[in-house]
Amino acid sequence: MSNRRSPVLAATPLPHRFDLSRRALLQVGYSGLLGLGLPTLMRGRAVAAGKAAPASRTSPRSVILVFLTGAPSHLDMFDLKPDAPVEVRGEFKPIASRTVGLQICEHLPRLAGRSDKYAIVRSMTHGLPSHEHATHMVLTGIDKMPPGSSHMASRHDWPCYASGLDVVMPRQDGIPNGVMLPTYLNNGYGFSGQNAGFLGSRHDPLQIKDDPNAPHFRVENLSLPIGLSVSDLENRTGLLASIDQQRVALETSGTLAGFQDLRERAISTLSASRIGQAFSLDREPVSLREAYGRHPFGQSLLLARRLVEAGVPIVQANMGTMNNWDTHNSNCKQLKDRLLPPLDRGMSALLDDLGARGLLDETLVVMVGEFGRTPKLGGNLGTPSYVPDGRDHWAGVFFALFAGAGVRGGQVIGRSDKIAAYPAANPYYPSNLGATIYKTLGIDPDTLVTDRLNRPLRLNEGDRIETLYTG
Repeated sequence: MSNRRSPVLAATPLPHRFDLSRRALLQVGYSGLLGLGLPTLMRGRAVAAGKAAPASRTSPRSVILVFLTGAPSHLDMFDLKPDAPVEVRGEFKPIASRTVGLQICEHLPRLAGRSDKYAIVRSMTHGLPSHEHATHMVLTGIDKMPPGSSHMASRHDWPCYASGLDVVMPRQDGIPNGVMLPTYLNNGYGFSGQNAGFLGSRHDPLQIKDDPNAPHFRVENLSLPIGLSVSDLENRTGLLASIDQQRVALETSGTLAGFQDLRERAISTLSASRIGQAFSLDREPVSLREAYGRHPFGQSLLLARRLVEAGVPIVQANMGTMNNWDTHNSNCKQLKDRLLPPLDRGMSALLDDLGARGLLDETLVVMVGEFGRTPKLGGNLGTPSYVPDGRDHWAGVFFALFAGAGVRGGQVIGRSDKIAAYPAANPYYPSNLGATIYKTLGIDPDTLVTDRLNRPLRLNEGDRIETLYTG
């Protein structure tokens, strides 16, 4: 830990009791089920703002975190081993990129042509090849599980990056500090790493659970704790009525104090014009929407760009539903036919679009999964021997792609061994990823936050990946 003194930011304890009717519970989104309603969330922010002044940013920056849920094969995308045995290298051929000496997968031709815009870290690693635990680690920047956490989301979890930002730099302008889209990762239970964990529900990011590529996309399933939808942004009367319907529940829970002020802040959050307009993808030229690709991958990335442009500092775009990249079966076929083409198109368009709008210099783009895939095709634990074209979970080494916000493109950082099983040089961990994201957002990783038992905890234990910026 740094020797310099870190600010201590307190998380307000949750009430011991919060009673809601069955009807009200049915209106509650996932963060409401884990915590409190929107007025309580806004009250918590007010309390936090009174206890600690927001830190100052030397340069306002944003982050778009592109999460390849389920863990993509590093060997078949950005760390090919053409000289390895066939059961290791698979069937894909490497192709030259715009950067001399850098080769990537033949099914990523657009990204190959833009290699000068990004850096690839080939030596990410950790020790937990389980989707739930690894997702928790990568999406929060921790290298080990916090006490009391398990394989499902709880208030014992470490906070996601947006929530860490929200407790350190609370804002009152109606713009959320974080948005996750377009899916909530769950397997009958929520995956950890998608909310504020021990910081409390008032710091949860907004969760979009609708496909931006769907006709007439209006974000009808925005997971707000009191069950309000973004369509209410255009119906202020309806919005007020929806909030007022919660009054009885709030009275029984003892959280009605200052309701009028909280009500206005809730309205401000939901009706900030920039945010409401950001969801209107039909305002974009058809040609640009086509450039991103008319599929969930592409339109989610376009929406991420629009939200960053509207002032949201961190947006996480999940590339698919839970474990979408979990290629135990037909690894190469799934990558070739279903996964890589839309990713290649959408990510390339995102880099081009951010650059054309002057946003790439101030927006860090990170693309990563929770781990990699086994060096050997078939015959692995979880991948039956009769499936010759499948790769199992592998946390020994995996890749992360970084672009923008001062990252020097056209470089490879770290390297894996001959079969891409473990780092051969410069290993980096989820904590390093987290420190890199936090510093981009203007947050000192040394910052101390307190949990609901008032225990001081360092927000992040890692160091930024400095080579990204120095080359």
